[in-house]
Amino acid sequence: MGIHESLGKSDEWYTPPYIFQALKAKFDLDVASPGPRTVPWIPARYHMMLDSLEREWKGFIWMNPPYGCRNGIKPWVKKFIEHGNGIALVPDRTSAPWWQFTAHNVEGILFVSPKIKFLNEKGIPGKSPANGSCLVGIGKKAISALGRASSLGILTYPTKF
Repeated sequence: MGIHESLGKSDEWYTPPYIFQALKAKFDLDVASPGPRTVPWIPARYHMMLDSLEREWKGFIWMNPPYGCRNGIKPWVKKFIEHGNGIALVPDRTSAPWWQFTAHNVEGILFVSPKIKFLNEKGIPGKSPANGSCLVGIGKKAISALGRASSLGILTYPTKF
């Protein structure tokens, strides 16, 4: 969500359960977690809630990074790509330099349609966001999960040059 979309509102919006149901995957770590009590349907063994960008990520990870600040997503996708094993939910801002970097460095992209209505802290879906979302994956487990979830949209496999 762009900063202009969230003025005066919370930047806390959570991935709805149907995304995880479609992926049919279990994650070792949620690296941008609000906590397992806040979002108990995220199928992750561990939940990293503080200092995620400074700490080591291990195993197959789930990442729904903060969207709020302009280019605030850049360090998250950079670390995700360096880690090289997991699935990230990111806005499909295809002309943004960070998105271009991401697309060239992942193994699969699932463009989700219709737009995901993220949930607020009470579990109530928000209005349709301005941008769509995509799930990007790196690693065999991620590509398998994206394939299982392909009913959510269009799945593509970028070619690295």
